[in-house]
Amino acid sequence: MGGIGITELLIIAAIVVLLFGTKKLRNMGSDLGSAVKGFRKAMDEEPSDTKREKPDEVQQKSTSSAPHHQDKE
Repeated sequence: MGGIGITELLIIAAIVVLLFGTKKLRNMGSDLGSAVKGFRKAMDEEPSDTKREKPDEVQQKSTSSAPHHQDKE
């Protein structure tokens, strides 16, 4: 009741195969796989010029590059 069983899934799969054909489904699957692989590769690679610094590093750089004034007495 209200759920999709194995019989309904098999009927849906048969209709999809009849509509698109096995060759087109195979091509769509390989295209989807290569798209996912390309997306993962792009997410793993981070260009060095757009690399963001952590807030701690930015704060340390700004405090270390500021001139230190010491009062001599």
